Amino acid sequence: MLAAGPRNLRCDKDAARNWPDNVERAACGITERITEDMSDRLKAEREAATARRNLLTQDAIERTGITEDMIGELVTRFYGRVREDALLGPVFARVQNWDEHLAKLMDFWSSVVLMSGRYQGSPMRAHMPLSLVGDHFDRWLDLFEQTAREVCPPAAAALFIDKARRIADSFEMASATLAGRIAAPRHVLRP
Repeated sequence: MLAAGPRNLRCDKDAARNWPDNVERAACGITERITEDMSDRLKAEREAATARRNLLTQDAIERTGITEDMIGELVTRFYGRVREDALLGPVFARVQNWDEHLAKLMDFWSSVVLMSGRYQGSPMRAHMPLSLVGDHFDRWLDLFEQTAREVCPPAAAALFIDKARRIADSFEMASATLAGRIAAPRHVLRP
């Protein structure tokens, strides 16, 4: 008898004990072949996805000049300003280990603009308890855009800014939803 396991099919030899030997062997052979075929297909799909991601990343690097060092400089300088800001500073005062937090933010932005996949967190979940409102998102974007334009060449700054605006819209709409309001995206078309 064939039984579904948590991740693949397996041959249940105990259940198949009463079957004729040739049926049991055939069933187990088919299950093993299906499992191998599925595994090979998944592996090929993963490799193809990795190759596509690498091409997209290389294209982004060539078009914008973004590097990991540039991401590090942008994140460090931007959050230095955030910490000093009258509106945003108190929001980020709860961060206890800034070296660790900055490393996480660098991983996040590397994943966003270079598709590195290094960031594995849940940024929406981390920000929802903060009770952020429109003024927070506007100020965050003002500082981010100013810093991106100072640190990055124009093409790189434009990519960072586009992504930041989309993130701000997403976070602002989610915050509004949690508060029982409806918010439309308003930053992506910002001048």
